[in-house]
Amino acid sequence: MSAKESRRVFVIEQAVNGKITNRQAAEVLDLSERQVIRLKERMKAEGVAGLAHKNRDRIPKHAVPKKTKEKVVMLARGPLRDASCQQVAELLEEFYDISLSAKTVSRILKGAGIPLAHTHRAPKRQKSRDRLPQEGLLSQVDASPFAWLEDRGPELTLHGSIDDATGKVQGLHFELNECLRGYLQLMSQVVQNFGVPRSIYSDRHTIFFSPKEDRLSIEEELAGQTAPLTQFGRAISELGINHIKARSPQAKGRIERLWGTLQGRLLIELRLAGISTLEAANAFLPGFMERFNRRFAVAPADPAPAYAPCPPPARLKQILATREERKASRGSSISYAGHTYQLVDVRGAVVPLRPRATVEVLTQLDGSFSALYGGNYYALQEFTSAPAVKAGEPKKAPASKAHKPAPVHPWHRMPINLAKKVMPLPVDNPLPLSQGG
Repeated sequence: MSAKESRRVFVIEQAVNGKITNRQAAEVLDLSERQVIRLKERMKAEGVAGLAHKNRDRIPKHAVPKKTKEKVVMLARGPLRDASCQQVAELLEEFYDISLSAKTVSRILKGAGIPLAHTHRAPKRQKSRDRLPQEGLLSQVDASPFAWLEDRGPELTLHGSIDDATGKVQGLHFELNECLRGYLQLMSQVVQNFGVPRSIYSDRHTIFFSPKEDRLSIEEELAGQTAPLTQFGRAISELGINHIKARSPQAKGRIERLWGTLQGRLLIELRLAGISTLEAANAFLPGFMERFNRRFAVAPADPAPAYAPCPPPARLKQILATREERKASRGSSISYAGHTYQLVDVRGAVVPLRPRATVEVLTQLDGSFSALYGGNYYALQEFTSAPAVKAGEPKKAPASKAHKPAPVHPWHRMPINLAKKVMPLPVDNPLPLSQGG
């Protein structure tokens, strides 16, 4: 018996014995006199037990069935672990056809001794920046490495973009790590699904800004010198997007808070879907973003969107591509990725190139190649030279033989002047002696 019930029994007993009036008992118990009279009659007929509430130990008609509670507890300890009470209530209604409020889920989990993963914290006193009035004026982009697939697959990095005015998730894309391809895929989603945002807010990662940018002196900046654009910087510059550099994580707090929400919600939905690969995770994201935006996106102050129109598909494909420079050879060809290519125009003719001319090779997001030369875009076709004729085995020279000169060979002839000096006179024709010899 509770203290309240003990007080009620004592006061009613005093009223039954005539020690206090009905009005005095009503004032003490904060009841009406008619209710005090009913309680006195009930106590005379049933004793002290008659003062107990008639619904005691009775299950209310609107109470959650025991089997439902057990199922909620089982799911909260299994696939829905670490989810907030609000998310558990949403997932129970969506996937298990169980309609419960977040407060009811909280009471069930507390009754089962399950600690709540998310509790309300006292708000911090800080000045927040107001949202921009129009959707499309500013997009915040970032990436979050996390065990999104838990122990079912590799650790992935989620690249994301959120609109500042509405809190709408504009794009999500998984890669194995934070990389240029992930951000280009992200921009492709944003531009094709919504349009070109006017500005982008990001951190100072080298994917976004060249590290040489911070090394420029004041004199160089005044002279108009700038650091070279990164691949991503060049792409959004061609799209006409202004790139804003955040000096701290708090400056882009909207996307930072998004990661905390997604690490609680997306993680559990990937678990429920049984996803364990990068490809399946990326295929799951469009449906998740649609449900997420219905739940969390807010209306902007100005309903007119500020997005610029999306470029034609072919042009967008050229913009959101990585570019590398190559030098042309004397044969009007270039080397790229271990192969030799020639530039081909729309008629299929090979484009002649000046020797040592600079050609930019574009690698699109779908893995295809094209080239930019002289301000024009060309297709690339692989060049294969004619196969060289295989030379046969060289003939061996015949063994040399000693050569004996003929008897009449000039080598056998002695010089005439030398013969005159050494050749003896014939005996049968002596020279005439001089007179007086």
